[in-house]
Amino acid sequence: MQRLWFFIYNTVIVSGFWLLLQIGALLNGKIRRGLRGRRNLFVHLEHDVKLLRRGQRFWFHSSSLGEFEQAKPIIAELRRRYDDIDIIVSFFSPSGYEHSKNYKLADLITYLPFDSVANARRFLDLIRPSIAIMVQYDLWPNHIWELRKRGVPIVIANATLRKNSSRHYPILKSFHQYVYNQITFILTVSQSDVDSFQNLGVTRPELHVIGQTRYDQVWQRSLDAKTKHLIPAPILKRKKVFVVGSSWDEDEAVLLPAFRRIAQHDSSALMILVPHEPTLPTLERLELALNYTMRTIRFSDLNDYSNENVILVDSIGILMSLYQYADVAYVGGSFRQGIHNVLEPAVYGVPVLYGPKHENSQEAVALAKRGGAFVVTTPEECYLELRRLFNDKKARVRGGSESERLVQENVGATHRFIEYLETALKK
Repeated sequence: MQRLWFFIYNTVIVSGFWLLLQIGALLNGKIRRGLRGRRNLFVHLEHDVKLLRRGQRFWFHSSSLGEFEQAKPIIAELRRRYDDIDIIVSFFSPSGYEHSKNYKLADLITYLPFDSVANARRFLDLIRPSIAIMVQYDLWPNHIWELRKRGVPIVIANATLRKNSSRHYPILKSFHQYVYNQITFILTVSQSDVDSFQNLGVTRPELHVIGQTRYDQVWQRSLDAKTKHLIPAPILKRKKVFVVGSSWDEDEAVLLPAFRRIAQHDSSALMILVPHEPTLPTLERLELALNYTMRTIRFSDLNDYSNENVILVDSIGILMSLYQYADVAYVGGSFRQGIHNVLEPAVYGVPVLYGPKHENSQEAVALAKRGGAFVVTTPEECYLELRRLFNDKKARVRGGSESERLVQENVGATHRFIEYLETALKK
């Protein structure tokens, strides 16, 4: 069966995926950037690996930026513990690579080559990893099989597998059994993930619950964020602050009418609106939508603030710091394809609102269950929930306390991960 899956994957799936990428590149700029970024990949690698002069090589692979955020606390802790290792980081997506190519704690940052047998062999011949760490779920079979043949331990960090995942479907189940059973350690977020892997038929690797390193990353980033003073204190004085993070137009269709009703009756209400893509067209669209009933000012113009209802953020990379000013927060993406990071406001002890599409985040599900977050599906629901939290201090404090407690209870996954990492290296 294993030989059959190897044959099918490399003759049908790999070829088909390559063809789809070529077609997709004609229509999608992100795919084009990914293909362009892989040009002369091995030429660059041959040069870059010559600069690696230490002992053991730790290879971290992430699909994109979100997954790499989960790897950062592990990398930082490894740097604190060891001064004789090389850290290699690879990405599948161009967004992950482009945003992280200057990450200072890594010795080499690269794209992962397309997953053919020849590419996997050549890639591993060059980087020669002592151990491979795959973050969450981005596993490429030929690279996994080649690592296994070479006796390189493979560890999955923050592994998660939903019970209703398509990987449980009959035909796909057999294939994923084959792939996952090549792994040394699968270190999961929760016991339900362990159960799901076992139901899939994963028997060869060791399965352990260590939690989610994202908590450690958010906690550390919050400490750094608290040292930044992005909004002058006089602006926030006597204000009820609603911070909206990473909003899409679907989120805004629910949020803006709700906040408009709040602001009409409460002059102390202030919204800090951070769109997911703060491009000029997006900013202008939001200003047009808001200015009929509310006064807006861009974040870059805050020196001229004169009691506007909405601060429209036209900068990137500051959302984490802005959440600390919130009395109530909203996390975007949950009316679209899936929610963004709910831990970023939760770490500050802030109650959180979000929409119905949040099942992609175990943290969002957990936060709602314990009363630190509240799901809204319509402008009316959003208005009622926001008004309640603004006006009921006890409810706001209670929700915020549950948010903060969730983070505090789950900090520490990084240290548990490294214990297993060190065990894997000894195997």
